[in-house]
Amino acid sequence: MEKLMLLGDEALAQGALDAGISGFYGYPGTPSTEIIEYVQKSQQAIENAVHRRWSSNEKTAMETALGMSYAGKRTMVTMKHVGLNVAADPFMNSAMTGSNGGLLVVVADDPSMHSSQNEQDSRFYGHFAMIPILEPSNQQECYDMAFYGFELSEKHHIPVMIRLTTRLSHSRSGVTRREILPQNEMKQPDDLLQFMLLPAIARRKYKSLIARQADFMAESAQSPFNQVQLQAKDYSKGIITTGLGYNYLQEAFGADGIPYPTIKVCQYPPPVQQIHQLYELCDSLYFIEEGMPILEELAKGFAFKGQKPIHGRLDGTLERDGELNPNKVAAALGLPKQYGQDIPEIVAPRPPALCVGCPHADSFIALNKAIEEYGRGHVFGDIGCYTLGFMPPYNAINSCVDMGASITMAKGAADSGLFPSIAVIGDSTFTHSGMTGLLDCIYDKSNVVIIILDNSTTAMTGGQDYTAFGKLEDICRGLGVEPEHIRTFFPFVKNHEEMTRIYKEEIAYEGVSVIIPRRECVQTMKKKFKAEAKK
Repeated sequence: MEKLMLLGDEALAQGALDAGISGFYGYPGTPSTEIIEYVQKSQQAIENAVHRRWSSNEKTAMETALGMSYAGKRTMVTMKHVGLNVAADPFMNSAMTGSNGGLLVVVADDPSMHSSQNEQDSRFYGHFAMIPILEPSNQQECYDMAFYGFELSEKHHIPVMIRLTTRLSHSRSGVTRREILPQNEMKQPDDLLQFMLLPAIARRKYKSLIARQADFMAESAQSPFNQVQLQAKDYSKGIITTGLGYNYLQEAFGADGIPYPTIKVCQYPPPVQQIHQLYELCDSLYFIEEGMPILEELAKGFAFKGQKPIHGRLDGTLERDGELNPNKVAAALGLPKQYGQDIPEIVAPRPPALCVGCPHADSFIALNKAIEEYGRGHVFGDIGCYTLGFMPPYNAINSCVDMGASITMAKGAADSGLFPSIAVIGDSTFTHSGMTGLLDCIYDKSNVVIIILDNSTTAMTGGQDYTAFGKLEDICRGLGVEPEHIRTFFPFVKNHEEMTRIYKEEIAYEGVSVIIPRRECVQTMKKKFKAEAKK
């Protein structure tokens, strides 16, 4: 079959296409974005009418994917780890409704927080929901797990989580394709109450989910992705590693090979029996996990006999936070560092900054001027490239918690008496989770100014479309903002006086104001110019 050079994200997307998927749903979030972006450009997806448009947020994506599964089709929902917080309600309940057509929940975690607010580990969610989890260690496994995951989901009528991490999502390797499967025929559930979670039905379904844990354990014990190597040269250490950590382990030992007995876990629930066997064979256990020490914590509850030491992130053998790498793994196992060199002190770190010509820069400069008399500490920020307005020379925002929190935090501060109380949110983020906060403000007649920075794209993740494009004023009017207090302007240096005046006028108004600075992102403009030049 054909061999392709693909990112981990792309390999999973291509695997899903070849496995007969009918729809992808998701909201862009690094490092998961490239999954749907790859499909949007795929001629195979276009010819087969595979759904591939972005959703408003991760919750709506999860629910829509569940609806496609209800109809018997294979579907995938994608998000980054913090996006799973948004989708948690339907995600947790989907474990009890189960699936009809195969349903893959793909979550890309971001250890070291390269572009995230935290580095939570999505395996905890999968364990909490009691569903099978797949964690590929390379790009070929990303591709193969799409086939396997759909089969597993349809065999047990259960959603399956696939957990990626940044380095796997964004690194390339050769991937060998399989024979392409057709899409499923539409077929409603045999049990038309399958997706009904009234309490009386939900209680039965929860008992069923608990009963099926033995089946999931049996699948994991036979998984082609879990590798158990108990024959070894040295039994002083036993190593249990997961997903991408297995690659780092191999690199740490290099050509000499791993001398210790090793279990590679890429499917959960973990193979408890084999882990017990490893514990009995070895003097100590080492856990090497990319992310949080979930397997290490689980292992401490496996009722091991004796008091053999267990090492990993919990006891400090590996750092508790951040990404793994071959040198960290080598140090944990008492091996010499082999890769790279320290960055010399003369190389100063360079934090990210707003692009030259970014419309947000002019918006922030005018906002700072407008609130100069009140001092700092009045502007609540949100998630997007405009969050960089926190950095010098702007120093324009004072918070960044989660998607949509700017509006609700501004409301809470206003409720406490803070004046002025101002929220800064992007156009796509407003669509994602800002509208309900604005509705709270309108209902409560809060004294807030909401600034929706409209650059006509989801800029932070690469310029994706969003569902409220061209509709912001209509949405605000529909929610109940007074039309005369929905103001727009073109953020540009020559309009500084006008922008400052509008900010001041709406700060003076006692009620809910919405200001929409509107100018297209300079990066999407560049892309358009390049595309036109090629014609």
